[in-house]
Amino acid sequence: MERIETTILRNLVFNEDFSRKVIPFIEPDYFEERKEKIIFEEVTKFIVKYGSAISVEALNIEIEGRTDLNESEIKETRDVSNTLHDSAVEPQWLLDTTEKWCRDRAIYLALMESIHIADGEDEQKNRDAIPSILSDALAVSFDSHIGHDYLNDYEERYESYHRKEDKIPFDLEYFNKVTKGGIPNKTLNIALAGTGVGKSLFMCHMASSVLLQGKNVLYITLEMAEEKIAERIDANLLNVPIQDITDLPKPMFDTKVTNLSKKTQGSLIIKEYPTASAHSGHFKSLLQELALKKSFKPDIIFIDYLNICASSRYRQNASVNSYSFIKAIAEELRGLAVEANLPIVSATQTTRSGFASSDVDLTDTSESFGLPATADLMFALISTEELEGLNQIMVKQLKNRYNDPTIFKRFVVGIDRAKMRLYDVEQNAQNDISDSGKDEEYDNNTAEKFKSKKSFAEFNFS
Repeated sequence: MERIETTILRNLVFNEDFSRKVIPFIEPDYFEERKEKIIFEEVTKFIVKYGSAISVEALNIEIEGRTDLNESEIKETRDVSNTLHDSAVEPQWLLDTTEKWCRDRAIYLALMESIHIADGEDEQKNRDAIPSILSDALAVSFDSHIGHDYLNDYEERYESYHRKEDKIPFDLEYFNKVTKGGIPNKTLNIALAGTGVGKSLFMCHMASSVLLQGKNVLYITLEMAEEKIAERIDANLLNVPIQDITDLPKPMFDTKVTNLSKKTQGSLIIKEYPTASAHSGHFKSLLQELALKKSFKPDIIFIDYLNICASSRYRQNASVNSYSFIKAIAEELRGLAVEANLPIVSATQTTRSGFASSDVDLTDTSESFGLPATADLMFALISTEELEGLNQIMVKQLKNRYNDPTIFKRFVVGIDRAKMRLYDVEQNAQNDISDSGKDEEYDNNTAEKFKSKKSFAEFNFS
C-alpha cells in the first residue's frame, strides 16, 4: 500500500498545479524519513528557482550534488526518487488528503515540542509558549487566497462596496457620524487626553454601552484595579453616582444587577495586569484561556491604556527609544485586532504642553508619533474650565480612516463624571463650534464665487 508521503512527492514532481498549491503550506519537518525530506527540499528549490516542475532525472542529479549526504544516503534517496511515476488521481481528494496530513503532522510535532518545553529541555522557550504552539498547529490549513486581482476580481470588489460592514456602534450621535456608524473589526482606536480628563471614563462608558448591545466585552486594565473599573461601570449601568455605590444596600444592589442581566445577552470580563508587565502575547493567551475555560469570545477589547503596556518585541529594560517602543506596542495591538477579528480601543497621554492646551493636536501625543501613524481612529478629549462648567467635554478628530476627518472635526458631548457617563447634548451646543459642522456644498453659487475672484489675494481665508 502506497504511503501518503509517497503520493504527495509523486504529485509534487508530476503535477505542477498541485505542487504550486501545496508547497507554501508543507514544512520539510512534516516528512518523517530523511530521504523523503531531501526529495521535498530539492523539488521545492527547483520550482522556486526555475518556475517549473522538476523531472526525475534532474532530481537525481540534484541529489547527487548534495555535499551533506554520504554515498549510502544518496543511493537510498535516489532509490525513492526512481520509484516516483506519473499516475492520475482525483485532484480535490489529493488536496484534502494532503491538507489533513499536514495538519496531523503539525499537531504531532507541536505535541513533541511542548513535551520538551514542559520537561525543561528547551532553553529558549518556557511553558507560556505551549498554548501558542498548539494553537498554530491546529490552525494549519490550505489558504489559496494570495491577493486581490484588480481586473479579474472586480465583481467581488463591487459586492464588497455594497456589503454592510460589521461595526460596533456608539451610543453617541456624533461619534457614529464621524465613523459612519461605529468602529469596524481589525482596527485600533485611540483616545488622546491629559491626566484626569476622561480616558478611562470614555472607555468605561463605551464598554457599558457595548455590553447593553448584547455583545461580549473584554476590558484589560494595567492602571487601575479590576474592582475600580467594575465600580465605574457599576456607576454607569446602575445609574448610581460612584460615591454612593458603597452605600447601596445589598438587596438593592442585587436587584439592580439582576435587572441589568435581563437586558443583555452579552458578558463583560475585566482583567488586571501589573503596569508595564503585559503585552499582546499575554492578551492573546488570555483570549485562548477565556475561550477554553469560559467559552467567551469578545466582540471588542478595551486596553487601559496603551503607553503602560509592554512590547513583545523589546525586553522591558532594553535600551530602545520611546518612538520605536510605543510604535511597536501599537503595531502589536493592531496585529492582535486583525488576528482576533475585532476592534481594540485604547488611550494615550498628551504631552506636557498638550495637557493644558484647549486645541490638542497629533504632535501632542506623548512619547511617540509612531502611535498615530498606526491607529485607524484617533481623537482628543479636551476639557477646559468653561466646558467643565457646562458639564461637557470636547472631542477633536486627529486621524480617521473611516471618514473625512474634516467633517465634524470638533464636537462636544455631555459628561456626567459622578455616573461615569457620556451623553448627547442638544444641537445648539454644537453650533458655536467653528468646524463642527457640515461640508460646504459645491453648487453653482460656489462655482460663481470662485470664478469671480481674479487672484488669491482676493480670497478671505479667515
